[in-house]
Amino acid sequence: MSRLLWYPGHELILDGIVRAEGCSLYDAAGNRYVDLESGVWCTSLGHAHPRIIEAIHEQYHRVAHTGFNFTSPVVDEVGDELLALHGLDGGRCVFLCSGSESVEYGVRVAWMLTEKPLLMTMADSYFGAYGSAWGRRADEWFCFDWFHCASCPHEGECGEQCDHWCSIPFDRIGGFLFEPGSSSGLVRFPPEKLIRGIARAVREAGGLILVNEVTTGIGRTGKWFGYQHYDIAPDIVAMGKGIGNGYPVSATVFSPRASQSLGAREVAYAQSHQNDPLGAVVVREVLGTIKAKELIKRGARIGERLLRGLHRIAGKSMRIIEVRGRGLMVGVSLDDDNGNSYATRIHRELIGRGFVVCLRPGVSVLRIDPALTVEESDIEAFLEVFEDLVLSL
Repeated sequence: MSRLLWYPGHELILDGIVRAEGCSLYDAAGNRYVDLESGVWCTSLGHAHPRIIEAIHEQYHRVAHTGFNFTSPVVDEVGDELLALHGLDGGRCVFLCSGSESVEYGVRVAWMLTEKPLLMTMADSYFGAYGSAWGRRADEWFCFDWFHCASCPHEGECGEQCDHWCSIPFDRIGGFLFEPGSSSGLVRFPPEKLIRGIARAVREAGGLILVNEVTTGIGRTGKWFGYQHYDIAPDIVAMGKGIGNGYPVSATVFSPRASQSLGAREVAYAQSHQNDPLGAVVVREVLGTIKAKELIKRGARIGERLLRGLHRIAGKSMRIIEVRGRGLMVGVSLDDDNGNSYATRIHRELIGRGFVVCLRPGVSVLRIDPALTVEESDIEAFLEVFEDLVLSL
């Protein structure tokens, strides 16, 4: 692996994985590891899902890739399915390759539709590897630090009685880009009343509501999309990761309101695999499988079981600061004052005992994001091993 440029901040521990199936990884010696982070939080149905493999095989033999001057009807059909899933019938859709792309595409459209100088987001959001949403220059973005709002004693709605609220320049904000829970991988959830209040104020001022569902979407939080926990109606939604179950496809959808405002104007973004039929068919099969197997309900139930187990362990260990989660998006914050050495030991020991989780770079947070298809027996086995480790190390 010396010739590969690896993920920054992440330690390469297993370099011999030769096969994956469901939530199981196997090395050349036949050793099994339970993948509790779904690759990079992408394999919502588990690795090598037979329905996805069959869909890719069949579509590749029809038409996989189109061009600047021709397309396939299946792309429009799947776009309609995605729009309907959000209740945005009559809107528009684009298929891309990565979550970073889908967010950036939505942001570019937002800049086209607003005459105001700023977009707003939360200070701890992560939106991708490049573009305006990644750079968040001060002359383009207002980043709101919401952490003091988590313990707000005021029972009513957010408003002018709050100094923090009054610091938001709503008259200069043309859109609010919300990440509903990933919090740059730390798994933190802003208060519902705060998000509803911001969305209402931005909308009343004529602005747009954008949502980054790359990590929180496709059933990850116990609902189809993370924003559904906040009772807000978005104008633009970016999706990725789980929508392709490991295949590199993403999508951005636009409400009828945003689509009408955009009109016939072209978005200044084009890439080689935009609106490819193969990616669209993968999306359709992922959505269809989740619906047919009622996997969101199943994932929510298993997520509750995982969280109960982690809270029980936290009650026994002073090394666990906090357990946070919704559905199958879970973060465990560890007490580690010595350069992440304790978190690193726990992380390595878990992998050594056959359980792959994510250690968030630079902080002592273990992230657990298994597929919606994870076996309950694997969750119970993980809890047993994790309890043993945190009580003994």
